[in-house]
Amino acid sequence: MSNLLIPKDYHAALDLKQTELAIKQIKDFFLRSFSTELRLRRVTAPLFVLRGLGLNDDLNGIERPVSFPIKDMNESMAEVVHSLAKWKRVTLAEYQVEPGYGIITDMNAIRADEELDNLHSLYVDQWDWERTMTAEQRNVDFLKQIVRRIYGTILRTEFYICETYPQLHPFLPEEIHFIHSEELAQMYPDKTAKEREDLICQKYGAVFIIGIGGKLSNGEPHDNRAPDYDDWSTPNSDGFIGLNGDLLIWYPILERSIELSSMGIRVDKDALLHQLELQGKSDRKELYFHRRLLEGSLPLCIGGGIGQSRLCMILLHKAHVGETQSSIWPDDMRKQCKELGMTLI
Repeated sequence: MSNLLIPKDYHAALDLKQTELAIKQIKDFFLRSFSTELRLRRVTAPLFVLRGLGLNDDLNGIERPVSFPIKDMNESMAEVVHSLAKWKRVTLAEYQVEPGYGIITDMNAIRADEELDNLHSLYVDQWDWERTMTAEQRNVDFLKQIVRRIYGTILRTEFYICETYPQLHPFLPEEIHFIHSEELAQMYPDKTAKEREDLICQKYGAVFIIGIGGKLSNGEPHDNRAPDYDDWSTPNSDGFIGLNGDLLIWYPILERSIELSSMGIRVDKDALLHQLELQGKSDRKELYFHRRLLEGSLPLCIGGGIGQSRLCMILLHKAHVGETQSSIWPDDMRKQCKELGMTLI
């Protein structure tokens, strides 16, 4: 059970019935509020896509997609999506979504290689969103503006659910702090990336780390990113590289940082070519998605994902994501969680 974090004196604030009701209330409220805030239209998303189109997200590049042959299509292979980062961009083009507007959808995925713990599950559910933008908006100031609006929506949802259930008390700070991953590495040069995240989140409560994917001065990226959705290599006005990042909060129940969203300004033609070359994947230029981007038929955009069960987990003061979603867990983890008062759905 080395992957299980055991909180001190944990007691669930809501029972199972209250939890199920509160999950729906959070999801309904957040979706309405977030869609209104960023002018996002709901669309229907796929659970799987065809292999070989370049539409599936490679995440860190090592995860294996769940796949299966399609009997009625000459055994063509389909892959369960890892995320919808590239599919959403194609959808913006097909729906002809104008700048300043976007789309949002419920993304469901299976990540068979995930290491199971308090925060990570085989089942992924998140709000995937994408918003068309102009060339003038491809800068770090616009990225920060969108992040503040997302964080403001999270704060409104926290207020709403704490008003609905008085046994819950707000803990998120009013403001979110911005820092570049290079600054963070220089601030804590002897720490790992995860340790740096914990330290900066404990200090500020809510942090957006800019620049995830590009190599830092220590020769390592803060974390890995695929080369073909987020722009992590373009210089920005802060004097660093990267127009993407992660939104994290400090979670006192588990005494650690928790990522709620990964997002960013997406690659344009130049950034795509550069990042493919950096990662030795220039052969992807021939795939359907990449050809469309390079020929200019896909819009400039910004987008990301926000974990639904994870957001519910922290707003309901739960200690395990399995308390806010139904998934498969090892028998010994399920047994130990029950003994600790963490009732896994």
